[in-house]
Amino acid sequence: MFISLVAIPLLAYLAVLTLLYLFQRHLLYFPDRSPPLLGRLAALGVREVRLTTADGLSLLSWYLPPHEGRPTVAYFHGNGGHVGYRADRLRRFAAEGYGVAMLEYRGYGGNPGRPGEAGLYADARAALEFIGRQGIAGRRIVLYGESLGPAVAVRMATENAVGALVLESPFTSIAAVAQHHYPYVPVRPLIWDRFDVRSRIGQVGVPILMLQGGDDRVVPARFGRALFDAAPEPKEMWLAPQGDHEGLARFGALDAAVAFIERHVRS
Repeated sequence: MFISLVAIPLLAYLAVLTLLYLFQRHLLYFPDRSPPLLGRLAALGVREVRLTTADGLSLLSWYLPPHEGRPTVAYFHGNGGHVGYRADRLRRFAAEGYGVAMLEYRGYGGNPGRPGEAGLYADARAALEFIGRQGIAGRRIVLYGESLGPAVAVRMATENAVGALVLESPFTSIAAVAQHHYPYVPVRPLIWDRFDVRSRIGQVGVPILMLQGGDDRVVPARFGRALFDAAPEPKEMWLAPQGDHEGLARFGALDAAVAFIERHVRS
């Protein structure tokens, strides 16, 4: 009887571990697989483009050319939805005359493939290669990462000469955030897509802005503060004390980003 009382909970725990391990990417990536529609964005000059990755995928993404002399934002979105969910952000940057290359990842927005850490980095490289082919110099490019996107943006900032880096709701690593949400599970040795931003942030050599919500329940603010502490100068932190994970734009985050870009990426 005693053995059964111990064995049953242990077996149940091991079953939960196995399910979490096997389906972990379903807990990390939440793509909307339907193709995004440009709608009224087309009137602003936004067009659909095809980006070809090193492993041969053709990714539908959105591109808005910059006004003469203005920066271009390479935008890496979070783990949910698709680029269409970020249309208001594109409009905000368009109002400043900025160019925007809004990458759509593999497995999102009708694109082929399945998301994973290495794949998202490959997608981002394809986006930056596309921007380069438009004749836009690296110093005119701002890397903007939102939610999961900061991991992609930081990795690209360590591989490319760019003008500035903006990180919205950043984190130290997916393993650390997952451990916070699953405290009774040995997450760190089991996770596949680690997105270890903290180990790379010190290699960034351009101005950094971090946008943080004080009431973020998805990625608590302490992760952003820890990343900020590890980041090199010059760096700035913008905080909305009542801001949550997805609503920072309502508190003026995009205005803060634009002001930062204007200071550091000159026309």
